Amino acid sequence: GSDPVEYQRDRRRDRGHRTVLTNEVLRHYGLRVEDWSGSKYVLRDRKGSTHIVQDLGALWPAAAKLAGQPLDPLDPALRAAISAADVG
Repeated sequence: GSDPVEYQRDRRRDRGHRTVLTNEVLRHYGLRVEDWSGSKYVLRDRKGSTHIVQDLGALWPAAAKLAGQPLDPLDPALRAAISAADVG
């Protein structure tokens, strides 16, 4: 429980896992996100534009702006792409 080294390791692992899952959605919109030193995220598009966000809550509006369209997690094409990635 109270081991600070273990806590940081778990935090980094969880943050990395969230980044992987987030990229599964963002890939559909031509975007990707990278963890920046465990404190911020760098959002990128295919044209090289970047946006730095503090947390995943701030990421989604920034991603919609960078993509030039709303990001709909229930979009059938997105759901199909994620399902296909899970199978492959």
